[in-house]
Amino acid sequence: MSGYRPAGLEDSFAAPSADEQAPGSAAPPQLPSLGPVGWLRWAWRQLTSMRVALLLLMLLAVAAVPGTIYPQRAQDVAEVATYIADHPTSGPWLDRLGFFDVYSSVWFSAIYLMLFVSLVGCILPRTRVHLAAVRGRPPRTPRRLTRFPAQAAGSSSDTPEQVARAAAAAMRRGRYGLPFVRAYRVDVHDEGGGTWSAAGERGYLRETGNLVFHLALVGLLVSVAAGQMLHYRGQAIVVQGRGMANSVQAYDTFEKGSAFRPESLEPFTLTLDSFDAVFDPDSLEPRDFTAGVTVTDPDGTRVADTLKVNHPLERNGAKIYLQGNGYAPSVTVRDGTGDVAFAGAVPFLPQDEVYTSRGVVKVPDVAAGQDQIGLVGYLLPTAQEMAPGLWRSADPQPTDPLLVLSVWSGNLGLDTGVPQNVYELDEERMTQALEEDGTALTLYLRPGETVDLPDGLGSVTFDRLDRYVALDLRHDPALTAVLVFSLLAFAGLATSLFAPRRRLWVRAAPAADDAQDHGPGTGSTVVSAAGLARGDDVGLQPELDRVLAETLTPTRGSRTP
Repeated sequence: MSGYRPAGLEDSFAAPSADEQAPGSAAPPQLPSLGPVGWLRWAWRQLTSMRVALLLLMLLAVAAVPGTIYPQRAQDVAEVATYIADHPTSGPWLDRLGFFDVYSSVWFSAIYLMLFVSLVGCILPRTRVHLAAVRGRPPRTPRRLTRFPAQAAGSSSDTPEQVARAAAAAMRRGRYGLPFVRAYRVDVHDEGGGTWSAAGERGYLRETGNLVFHLALVGLLVSVAAGQMLHYRGQAIVVQGRGMANSVQAYDTFEKGSAFRPESLEPFTLTLDSFDAVFDPDSLEPRDFTAGVTVTDPDGTRVADTLKVNHPLERNGAKIYLQGNGYAPSVTVRDGTGDVAFAGAVPFLPQDEVYTSRGVVKVPDVAAGQDQIGLVGYLLPTAQEMAPGLWRSADPQPTDPLLVLSVWSGNLGLDTGVPQNVYELDEERMTQALEEDGTALTLYLRPGETVDLPDGLGSVTFDRLDRYVALDLRHDPALTAVLVFSLLAFAGLATSLFAPRRRLWVRAAPAADDAQDHGPGTGSTVVSAAGLARGDDVGLQPELDRVLAETLTPTRGSRTP
């Protein structure tokens, strides 16, 4: 069945069989082998094609998704360690494949570099062709203008040369007399026999916009890469009355690029002098946060300044933002021997709009032979007892603060080598203190009060309640470049989408020469015009009518069609 052909049907594309080939006939042509150079040329053309560039752009967006799903080691080492510990089967494999370092992994960098090469390889030849086309002259006027979609005709008493030059001036001038609106590149040509023509072309701005868009994409890739290499970002919590130095070691978390150098940080210190929070008295919604700070330079110069939300403090190209705030109860914990094992302010994290805050006090430095102590609980800025043993905060302002703690003892696990969250207690090797009836033991403390810990563990004192602020230091030298290239990309894309590509032709001939085509005219010159656009262009015919109307202006003794 595979060799069946209906009778009388010739298939000129089918190769003749061995029996059908005439003796001495030539063998069918053989395609030449590409060879290594040919295959490399084919691969380069595929890589630099627009189709592959778009594919790589989408692939880059897909490759960035794991960076938003899995914790990244550059942002939170402890979270990555916790994830691997919680997923002993998949965690190590994900780590080997680079899913916790997505943006510095080999496969993400390969896609990034291939996209960069593809864009550059696509832009360079197109730019060369575009520049040659821009420097070229508009196409000459075709012999027959009646085959084009936009047509117009008229007559004038001026000579053909004057009409052609007037048409060229009308196309070059553009609408409304603005030189940069609807302007054409024009060429006036003497066709012989007294006939003159003017050819105009516009729309190369469309390709210019397309090239600007792709160049802006390259600029964005370079800017983002430079920003990832040079940027740094640090977060720190500063308690009221205390300060911090602008050094890598002083930040609680610090993220940096591969090209960052610690000496690039400006050496200054920042002290939190005061913090004021304003809340709506009815809805308790926050209205204003103001942090009064003092910045001290290395030469001893002290400058007082304020920090507000969305009003950062700028230092040496970096910006310090007021990221958050809360309460830091200052506590003193004594061990079973009466010695001070811990003393200081402990930041508690707000959990709701009334600043019910949760925190952990870890006391590892206790007397020899004694279990380590962990205190977990809540701070209520304005405590209100709803039922026996049930407390809540009624206001975010600290009018009646209460510290509610549960007691744990055992091994805090700080010596295991696994990073821990300072706001969480590892309860695996800890035992919670219980009442005689088996319920959890709860301690209630107000500022100035001291409570003994159970089982001879010692005592805890609530000294005072301080405020703290969370500061976020950011420095990215590529942000300005990213903004500029983003605007350029938007402008180039808009230009490539909305700039029309048009060609207009106007031919002026003596009336006697075109009498057969146009009939007798009142003027001495018969004018015919046509227009052509790339794609659908509803403005082509109105544009052609405008050019012809300005060419045959009544002030020149002519009439419009």
